[in-house]
Amino acid sequence: MEDGTSKSLGHCCDTGDDFDVLQWDTREDCEVRQILDRIADKWSLLVIALLDQRSLRFTELRRRIDGVSQRMLTRTLRHLERDGLVTRTVHATVPPRVDYALTPLGATLHETIKALVTWTEAHQTEIAAARAAYDARAALESEAHADA
Repeated sequence: MEDGTSKSLGHCCDTGDDFDVLQWDTREDCEVRQILDRIADKWSLLVIALLDQRSLRFTELRRRIDGVSQRMLTRTLRHLERDGLVTRTVHATVPPRVDYALTPLGATLHETIKALVTWTEAHQTEIAAARAAYDARAALESEAHADA
């Protein structure tokens, strides 16, 4: 079992209007934090996005994901398969061919990812302006402390 994974199948109750985000770290048997950590990392997001288009072989995924190492892609695919988001199909050929595809559950996650990307695209100018303003304030504060 992976470090940090609960030994029991936890149920986090519901997360209605009165839920406390901080409970994600403290509720016994709640795996919400672990699942969010897994699906929100950059490699998982890219794999899920690419597999939404069609099933792909390992080498195709690695070629299309800039900067991912073979080891990290292998780990990411194993985690996504373990979580039921990706299927791995081995074809009895020489050499063996392995295809990866989204499961129906993984496809529902892709819809959520698309909504996040759409939000990001709609607000990227505002975020860039906020970053520039923050950086300018930080530079002024740094200069003020250096002069003091």
